[in-house]
Amino acid sequence: MRTFSFLLCKPFDAKGCQKPTPFISQLMSFLIGFVSMVFCGHLGKTELAGVALAIAVINVTGISIGCGLASACDTLISQTYGSGNLKRVGVILQRGVLVLLLACFPCWAVLINTQPILLAVRQSTEVARLSQLYVKIFMPALPAAFMYQLQGRYLQNQGIMWPQVICGAIGNVLNAIINYIFINLLDMGVVGSAAANTISQYSLAVFLFVYICARGLHKTTWDGWSRDCLQEWDSFLRLAIPSMLMHCLEWWLYEIAGFLAGIISEVELGAQSIVYELAAIAYMIPMGFSLAASVRVGNALGAGNTEQAKLSSKVSIICASCLGVSKDVIGYIFTTEKDIIQRVADIMKLYCFIHIAEAFAAVTGGIVRGAGKQMIGAVCSLVGFYFIGFPIGVSLMFPAKMGIVGLWSGFLICVVAQSTFFVVFLCKLNWNKVTEEALVRAGVDITKRNKVFGIENNGKHKRLRGTVHADVLRATSLNNTLNLSHTAKESGDKQNHIKTSRSSSVSPEARDESLGEGQQTSHDVRLSVRQLLVRRGLAVLSMLIILAAGVFISELLIRLLQLDE
Repeated sequence: MRTFSFLLCKPFDAKGCQKPTPFISQLMSFLIGFVSMVFCGHLGKTELAGVALAIAVINVTGISIGCGLASACDTLISQTYGSGNLKRVGVILQRGVLVLLLACFPCWAVLINTQPILLAVRQSTEVARLSQLYVKIFMPALPAAFMYQLQGRYLQNQGIMWPQVICGAIGNVLNAIINYIFINLLDMGVVGSAAANTISQYSLAVFLFVYICARGLHKTTWDGWSRDCLQEWDSFLRLAIPSMLMHCLEWWLYEIAGFLAGIISEVELGAQSIVYELAAIAYMIPMGFSLAASVRVGNALGAGNTEQAKLSSKVSIICASCLGVSKDVIGYIFTTEKDIIQRVADIMKLYCFIHIAEAFAAVTGGIVRGAGKQMIGAVCSLVGFYFIGFPIGVSLMFPAKMGIVGLWSGFLICVVAQSTFFVVFLCKLNWNKVTEEALVRAGVDITKRNKVFGIENNGKHKRLRGTVHADVLRATSLNNTLNLSHTAKESGDKQNHIKTSRSSSVSPEARDESLGEGQQTSHDVRLSVRQLLVRRGLAVLSMLIILAAGVFISELLIRLLQLDE
């Protein structure tokens, strides 16, 4: 009974990650686009369709990319912060800023071609024109949206959740006010909605940045801009790209489902849109737990605490399954059209089971990210959704004439297979090896770290000494703690930020020595100044070329379309 109590209570008292704040912070970000659709719904069907498609394009080719790339921090920052190598966290943040800003260029290259893309999938000319207008006005806000996601990951992976909730709430209130002024008072239509969204994205990023600086949440991890942020891009991208694929593959498929539903009928499209909105909101709950699981597992692995990582995994899975079973499905009533309501009811009966499987897949996926196994997750998502779920769903949707019920049946098969694979993979995972990999990513020398934690090397296999059990590690953490800040009187978030303790079986001096000598221990070779100038210069040049190609293609396609007309 004592063990069971520890299993339930321990993850809730360390950082508060499993509280509702991750869910609320994700919901705040989602509501920005949702509010725009609500206001534009009063302008007319064409305007609503144009804005809905514009937001879908922005999500698929913009926001999802930034969210996915920023997810690399779920591994890098959480493990580095857990190791106690705090100043390296700031370097990782700087590296993320540069990579995400460069990622804006290929995203812009696609976004500027929104109108030709929509016309190619047989959308109406006016809807495509309005979508392109909305997207062009939003494009300058993409860096702000990326920076907001990155700042959020920077805080969340240190166990700091409330700043994003507070800033998100303020940003959403401001977004609603600006939408009302631009659309209802100034009668700016779709242009006003796009401008409101753009202003809101910058407001979110600026509010969060000011909050971090004002509360001093950066002081323990930020040591100023460093040339080291130009190093180790390969290791960052090795995690960022699989993280992006893991995050985006499922998201993209649900957006594609909307286009397929529109081919059948307006009823199917309406039902799909309603179910998608409900599914997106419902998914915020397991997504919040997914983030919490990633943070907890990453922190535990970075601290060398293998047992706590496995414990956090078990608790996160239990919480996610409880949320999935208790999901409320009554809120699907959004319209008075009886045929759409009936179709939604048919899908929601199926979605109850999908959401349970999604909860398992989301949280186990978060554990996979926390353990730094994003490539496994990306391959699983690719095979599960695009080689199993989507082909089955399309076959049931069209040849079997089941409509979107058939498509969601394919999604169910996929998500069940995905969650099952993740659970089996985590059960078979060598957690001691994963812990060692986490220490390398955190910039801690393995040999020195082994001495700190009482791990001895036996050839290729490194095992914990019999006398150094996880209980001993937890007990010794009470004796030797890492003092993260001298400002213990700071309130709320700052206290959570500096309160984390790190276990040690030797003196603090030995710990500091091991951290100091192990700053550069990744598998990447350190580049010279000349190599940095050449490689990073080529990276910037290639991004600019991609953007220029996108602009050229856009102008060419628009002229061809005008000739056809």
